[in-house]
Amino acid sequence: MFHQIYDPVGGSLFLSSLCAALPLLTMFFMLGWLRVAPQVAALVSLVVCILVAFLAYRMPLSTTLNAGVYGAAFSVLTVLWIIVNAIWLYNLTVKSGHFAILKDSFAMISPDPRIQAILIAYNFGALMEALAGAGTPIAISGAMLLAIGIRPIKAAVLALVANTAPVAFGALAVPITTLAQVTNIPFDHLGAIVGHQTPLIAAFVPLILVGLMDGKRGLAQVWPAAIVSGVGFGVSQWASATFISVALADVIGALGSAAALIVFLKVWRCPRADSIDGMEPSGALGGAQGALPVAQPHSVGAYLPPGTPLRPTTGAMLQAYLPYMLIIAIFALAQMQVVKQWLAVGTISFPWPGLSITNAAGAKVGTSFTLNSLSATGSLLLLSGILSALLLRVSAKTAVVTYGETIKQLRWAIPTVLCVLAIAFIMNYSGQTVTLGVWLAQTGPAFAFLSPVIGWIGVAVTGSDNSANALFGALQVAAANATGLNPALLAAANASGGVLGKMISPQSLAVGAAAVGIIGQEGLIFRKVIGWSVLLLAALSLLVYLQTGPLAWMLPH
Repeated sequence: MFHQIYDPVGGSLFLSSLCAALPLLTMFFMLGWLRVAPQVAALVSLVVCILVAFLAYRMPLSTTLNAGVYGAAFSVLTVLWIIVNAIWLYNLTVKSGHFAILKDSFAMISPDPRIQAILIAYNFGALMEALAGAGTPIAISGAMLLAIGIRPIKAAVLALVANTAPVAFGALAVPITTLAQVTNIPFDHLGAIVGHQTPLIAAFVPLILVGLMDGKRGLAQVWPAAIVSGVGFGVSQWASATFISVALADVIGALGSAAALIVFLKVWRCPRADSIDGMEPSGALGGAQGALPVAQPHSVGAYLPPGTPLRPTTGAMLQAYLPYMLIIAIFALAQMQVVKQWLAVGTISFPWPGLSITNAAGAKVGTSFTLNSLSATGSLLLLSGILSALLLRVSAKTAVVTYGETIKQLRWAIPTVLCVLAIAFIMNYSGQTVTLGVWLAQTGPAFAFLSPVIGWIGVAVTGSDNSANALFGALQVAAANATGLNPALLAAANASGGVLGKMISPQSLAVGAAAVGIIGQEGLIFRKVIGWSVLLLAALSLLVYLQTGPLAWMLPH
C-alpha cells in the first residue's frame, strides 16, 4: 500500500511543486528548445518522472513502474486504438479516390482555402469532437486540410488550434458528466457555466486560424467570414448549453456556425488571393471565376490539371461524404440506451493488479482498468472503416494492406503516446499532479485567476479534459470553499481551462504530426501553438476572475 504525500520535499509545498513539475518541464524544454524527436523527449521525461516519484515522493520502484505500465496499457484503447483507426479510415478514402471528391466539394461552398480551412478544422472538426473526441477531429481534419493543399506543418497547427473550441463538450459532454460526478454539482448547472466561458474563446478561433494561415492579409480579407463563423459557433454553443442540451452543445455549435457561414457567403464574396503562404503550389486559390466544371464519377481524382476547382456530381459527393456520415450515425446510435446495453457486453472492468494506493486523506485511490472492447471510440471507428470499405468498394486485400501501412505510418507516434500516458499515470498516482494543483490553490481569492491553469495543466499532462476533470474537479471545489469563491464557477473553469491545454498535449501533437505525415516534427508544431495556448489561457483566466466580481451577472443561476 502506497500512501500519497503532497509535500514530500522537506515538508515544503513549493519545493515539492518544483520537483513535481520536472517531468513536464523536461518534455517541453526538449520539444520546444532542444528540438529533439518527440519519442526521445517522452522517454527521457518518463525516466525523470520515475526518478521524481521514487526519490522525492518515496513511491516504491515496483509500484512506480507498475503505474507506468498501467498508463501505457490505458493508452492502447483510449488513444492508440482511436488514432490508428481514424487514420486508416482516412487512408481508405484516399486510396479509393473519394477524398479528392470531398476536397473538391468544399470549393462549391467557397473556392478560397482560408474559408475551407474554417469549415474543415473548425466546423467539421467540432462535429467530430462532439461525437468521437479523443484525437479523432485532429487526425481527420488535419488530413483533410492537407488534401486541400495546405502544407503539413500548417495543417497540423490549424487542426490543433481549431480543436480548442469544442473540447469541454466533447463526446456528448462526457467531461462535464465526469465533473458533475466528482464535484456533486448538477450536470446542467456546470454545463451552463462552461457555456458562458468557452463560447467567448471559441468566437475568436476562426480569426486566429485565418491569421495563422495567411497573416495580416488574410485577416484583412477574410475577417467578416471568420467573425460570422466564430460568433455563430459561440452563440449556438451558449444557447444549447444554457437552454437546450449540454450534451448537444458541440453538435449545435458546429452546425450553427457552418449554417451561418454558408448563408453569409451567399451575400458576401471573399476578395481574390493570387497566392497564400503555407499552401502547396497546386492548392486552390481564392476568387475563382465562372461556373465550375462538372467531374465525372469514373475519373475520380484525375479530372483536370491540379489546382482546378471542380463541381463533383451529387452521387460522387454522397460517396465521398459517406465515411463521415457513417461516423456520425454510428456514434449517434452508440449513445442510445439500448445500444449502450448491447455494447456493454464486451466491457470488462477489474482493479489493476499490484497497484494499491491511498491519498493524503487515507481514501483509496481508484485503479480500475476498463476494457470496453465494443463501445470504445476506436472500435466504433473501426466499424465505420469496415463499412466504408464495403460501400466504397475497396477490396479486402487493399483494406488490410492499408491498415498495415497506417501502423507503419504511426510507428514513432505509438511509443510517444505510450510514454506520455505512463508519465501521466505515474504523476497522478505518486501525487505529483495533485501537488501542483494544491500549490496553486494557496493563492486565496486570486485563485480564481489560476483556476483554469489547473485544468490546462491537467489536459497538457493527460491529453484529456475528462481526465483533468476527474483529477482536479474535487480540488477546485475544495479550494473554492476554502477561499469563499463559487465552487461551481471554479469547477467549470477547470473544464474550460483544459480545452486550451489540448493543443500542447504531447498526445495531441503526436496525432497531429501523424495525420499529416510529419512524425518527428512535433517539437516544431509545439513551438507554433504554445503561444496561442498561453495567450488564450490568460484571456480565459481573466474572464473567470472577473466572473467572481464585475461579471458575476454573466453566470446562470
